[in-house]
Amino acid sequence: MAQGKRPPTMVDVARAAGVAHITVSRVVNDEPTVRPATRDRVLRVIDELGYRRNDSARMLKSGRSTMLGVVLAGSELFELPRMLLGIEQAAKDAGHWVSLTSWQGGTHEQLEQCLGQLVGQGAAGVAVIADRPMALDALDRTVARVPISVVMSGNVANPAIGSVELDQVEGARLATRHLLDLGHRDVVHLSGPMETYDARARVDGWRRELRRAGVAEPRVLHGDFTARSGHALAAELVDGLVDGPADDGALPTAIFTGNDQMAIGALSALAARGLSVPGDVSLVGFDDMAGADYLVPALTTVRQDFVTLGCLSIEVLLDLMRGGAARHHLLAPSLVVRASTRAV
Repeated sequence: MAQGKRPPTMVDVARAAGVAHITVSRVVNDEPTVRPATRDRVLRVIDELGYRRNDSARMLKSGRSTMLGVVLAGSELFELPRMLLGIEQAAKDAGHWVSLTSWQGGTHEQLEQCLGQLVGQGAAGVAVIADRPMALDALDRTVARVPISVVMSGNVANPAIGSVELDQVEGARLATRHLLDLGHRDVVHLSGPMETYDARARVDGWRRELRRAGVAEPRVLHGDFTARSGHALAAELVDGLVDGPADDGALPTAIFTGNDQMAIGALSALAARGLSVPGDVSLVGFDDMAGADYLVPALTTVRQDFVTLGCLSIEVLLDLMRGGAARHHLLAPSLVVRASTRAV
């Protein structure tokens, strides 16, 4: 479009196609009452003129919004692109588009202000992607003017808020059970930061499975979900600075890390000390990040379907927008067995 030239309107399309204004409106809104030949002619003119529907004006006229808000609550949101892909796909399939903003902690009043900004922009509902208890505490006290769903956050006590979460406890149990079934009885856990829900839940699942099997529980070594911390903790473990469950400083036969990034760091530290995976130590990660199957050895890990997680958060939100009750959906992970684990 040339500089200074106004964008084409629906009236322009109707005039160029030789049809009534209402006919163009029916084509744009994909109504089935328009004859195929007429529809094709209108669509051809829309393409030639470069007409774009004004959703903001349409919202004001109808009183209904096509926009959904998404709040990123936290700075350590792993696999965020895949979650957002699922959110966008589900929103688009339902005829909505999304607007992003972030909230990095604070009071519930500040979170309400953040939500209020999205509502002021016309958001009909809001999905919150949260990674820490601070967000949960704020959400428990939040009163919003639109429906809210929360993803990746743990249990939400607020009865007005729907939630979707990955079963982190079950994922850790699957990883630990796999190692126990291979005959390992000294399964050390290198965890993520305990202020996050994910890290606490994975420690819980690891601990539950060891206790169920009647196996002695080694000490948990706490990191921060980075490859650097996985390297440092594995080095500390191998160098004898941390005792095993028998307090003899023996090298554990298996390591379960809080995520795949930590597993990468641990793999590097073990290799630097002349130890083989899985020859000397079996190694399991968590997340099944892109490229985990191309590590040497290929990493056994817990797979989380982040795209489906994002889709489900929108489905829960749309149910609330239709007047349904708040749903709490738990998404099951799966174990992907590769070359980094073996029987003892």
